[in-house]
Order: sequence, then structure tokens, then C-alpha cells
Amino acid sequence: MNSYTIQLRQLDSVPLAVIQRQARTSELSRVVPECCGLVWNEVRAQQARAGRNVAIYWDGSIRLEVGVELLGPFVERGPVVLSATPAGAAAWTTHFGPYGGLGAAHGAVRDWCSANHHGLAGPNWEVYGHWQNEWNTNPSQIRTYVFYLLAD
Repeated sequence: MNSYTIQLRQLDSVPLAVIQRQARTSELSRVVPECCGLVWNEVRAQQARAGRNVAIYWDGSIRLEVGVELLGPFVERGPVVLSATPAGAAAWTTHFGPYGGLGAAHGAVRDWCSANHHGLAGPNWEVYGHWQNEWNTNPSQIRTYVFYLLAD
């Protein structure tokens, strides 16, 4: 059982290479890793420098962008395009455990925002920690950051 600490933070935009998709909730466990893999194929083909995997959920219809943080130049090619995480004030938390439990982290941030009178701007996103070998045997240590952009 996760206990979530919600924090506020002013975020700068982070450049991304992504694939844009529309998906149903039931498809996310397939779509997110599939798109990350396709983006990484292009990153490696270009010998580009990249960081963590990211999934941005732009709206309630689950219009999303899935890809990786860029740490240098990258050229759009095929379905892999340039984008960026939202900038501005955000509420966020860290989820420890398998990705299937991320809904609880999202709920905790939304509930905290509501209880503390912070309006949501719409976009929310997940930044996945770099995979650690120990996570294969202890999935409770998998680390994912969950962010919600706040309304002005």
C-alpha cells in the first residue's frame, strides 16, 4: 500500500521525442511500452542522447504522447516527433510499485489538489525511473513520478 506525499513544484519544459496516440484506458499497458520502444529505436538509430521514458496525457479523452526525454539534438522522423512536457506550477508525487497501481497515485494527486483548492489545467504526465535490475525481483521498488499541471 502506497502512502503518497504530494508536493508543489515550478517546472521547466523538458524536450521530448514522442509518438502521438489516442488510447482507451484498457490499452495503456500495451500502448505506452510499445511507443517507448519505437521511440528508443529512432533515438538509437540517430545516436541521440536521451533520458527517462515519459507519457503525457493531454486530456480526458486520453490523447497522449509517449516517448523519452531528449538530452541533445534529435531529428523528427516518421511517427517520432518533437514535443515537450508542460511548464508551470505542478502538483506531483512518487509512486513505488508496478505500473498497474499508478491509478492510485493519480487519484492521490487529484484528491490533494481538490482538498487544497488547486485547479487542474488538464495535462498530467508520468516520468518513469530508469529501470534497475533489482526491480525484476522486487517490483515494489519501481519508481514513477506523477505530475499534474495546475491552473493559473
